[in-house]
Amino acid sequence: MADAVDEGALVAEAQRLVRIPSWDGQETPAQEAMAGLMAENGLEVDRWDIDLAALAGHSHYAAEIDRTEAVGVVGTLPGRRGGRSLILNGHVDVVPPGEEGAWRHPPFDAVLESGRLYGRGSLDMKGALVAGLHALAAVRAAGVRLAGDVHLMSVIGEEDGGTGTLASVLRGYRADGAVVMEPTDLAVAPAQAGVLNFRIRVPGLAAHGAVREEGVSALDKLFPVHAALRGLEEERNRRLGGDPLFAAYRLPFPICVGTVRGGDWASSVPDHVTVEGRMGLAPGELLEDARRQMGEAITNTADGDPWLRDHPPLLSWWGGRFLAARTPPDHPLVGAVRSAAATVTGREPPLQGMTYGADMGLLAEVGGTPAVLFGPGDIRRAHRPDEWVAVADLVATARTLAVAAVRFCG
Repeated sequence: MADAVDEGALVAEAQRLVRIPSWDGQETPAQEAMAGLMAENGLEVDRWDIDLAALAGHSHYAAEIDRTEAVGVVGTLPGRRGGRSLILNGHVDVVPPGEEGAWRHPPFDAVLESGRLYGRGSLDMKGALVAGLHALAAVRAAGVRLAGDVHLMSVIGEEDGGTGTLASVLRGYRADGAVVMEPTDLAVAPAQAGVLNFRIRVPGLAAHGAVREEGVSALDKLFPVHAALRGLEEERNRRLGGDPLFAAYRLPFPICVGTVRGGDWASSVPDHVTVEGRMGLAPGELLEDARRQMGEAITNTADGDPWLRDHPPLLSWWGGRFLAARTPPDHPLVGAVRSAAATVTGREPPLQGMTYGADMGLLAEVGGTPAVLFGPGDIRRAHRPDEWVAVADLVATARTLAVAAVRFCG
């Protein structure tokens, strides 16, 4: 079974997909390419136009990009019926490439060098998506007829909240188990943290810089607010960080400020500063509880400052949102993927939670499908110049998923 994976075709098709820019909502060409690759590899293809207006009304819809079009694509390897069904989930959207001059190779050239595939999306996660496709192609090539169906979800909008996976779930794609093929370095991850995006606007009082003390600097008032976020982060991780699947991390659920903007003029005291960031959530934690805790931390800080008491910071929640999820480590899906990886690689993979957001939460919490994360490469190489994934890891992923599909679906 594992030997039926066609490494040459896998790499060539991964290169083909990486060469299609698919950021800032421009995902349709990549989705059309995936629909074609699915058909070429013998899958039954469901391709549909996503009704974005209708989807936006769903309580779990979240997005940061204003899309004008969206395409859903699911390829199915039908089973004989009677066995467990399985979803393999991967996304075609990528984050912006940034400054091209920071890359050794142009970000969409999909260069092969020293056993690595370079390019934006090679790791996160077009390479893994194509590996999932070739897992199913290997099952077909080996002449194996599974007892249960396997659905390969090619989705959009994962990077900003999960538009494509939510649309696929609402179209009816649910299963007895799902593998989200995010970069786990071939570890099996039955738990994934959630994420909330926040925005905090801190007010000040403008004045000419020559009489600075007659104003109130919003930048100065940001510092105690930021200190409150650090304190909240420590307290939350002490309280929520006891899950053994997250034992490898000191801060499994961090609070990170990513942008700072403020002021209008270099020689004026800034009367506003706005920060945006992300708040990590623990599996099982209610979104309302996390939001309330941050609101209370900011309010308590403001109450201790004469200016902020009368001019409180404004907290709002916006953009991408990822639900946390956890599948019991003794679930048959976890066992099937872990034993398959051990068979293919010769070593038992670790069980470890992942601290980044992904579509596992939508599959599990909205779709009722127990899920794990499993895929090639280290997440630390994603979202940066010279993103790459080892070809050997792509092949190992495809082989593992082929074996796991047989063991899980029957």
